[in-house]
Amino acid sequence: MSAADETEIGSARALVFGDAEKNWQWLLILGVIFITLGAVGLGRAFALTIASVLFFGVLLLIGGGIQLFESFKCKGWKSILFHVLIAILYILVGIEIITRPMVASTILTLLLAGGIVLVGIVRIAIAIQLRPLKNWGWPLLSGIISVFLGLIIAARWPVSGLFVIGLFVAIELIMHGWSYIFIALTAKGTFETSRSAS
Repeated sequence: MSAADETEIGSARALVFGDAEKNWQWLLILGVIFITLGAVGLGRAFALTIASVLFFGVLLLIGGGIQLFESFKCKGWKSILFHVLIAILYILVGIEIITRPMVASTILTLLLAGGIVLVGIVRIAIAIQLRPLKNWGWPLLSGIISVFLGLIIAARWPVSGLFVIGLFVAIELIMHGWSYIFIALTAKGTFETSRSAS
């Protein structure tokens, strides 16, 4: 490998990792923290579901309040009435979610199940279009799994509404943690490679 190639690779590493290449340990620690939080969340899926739904309700309440406040600054706008109605709707839904988080979690879970089924159907349709090409089976498999998962969630409804959202959040935390660990290990490897090359 020529010196110019090594310089180009070193520049590419710097663009990809920046200071993370030297400070990979912090990404590794962050990954371990996320995995730990996700593992705790798996054991507390109900509590995590309620916390997630309450957080969503608070966000709607804050967003609606800001939109309502902002609407008073839009005098003369022809759509101001709709703007105010949307803000009031956000506020009312936020209050309803905050005051009845278990009901909200069951409704949101049913919507989530329907969304997962629809996404699965779309993935299957994409796979059918890609059938003449190599690896078309992966989107097909992904679509079938999504449809199956959505139907399982819907079949267990309303009980699934008490834990599915928390379960998904916990799984996301674990996956996020593992991705940080692998990024940290990759950054560490490129840092050690670039140090040994110099």
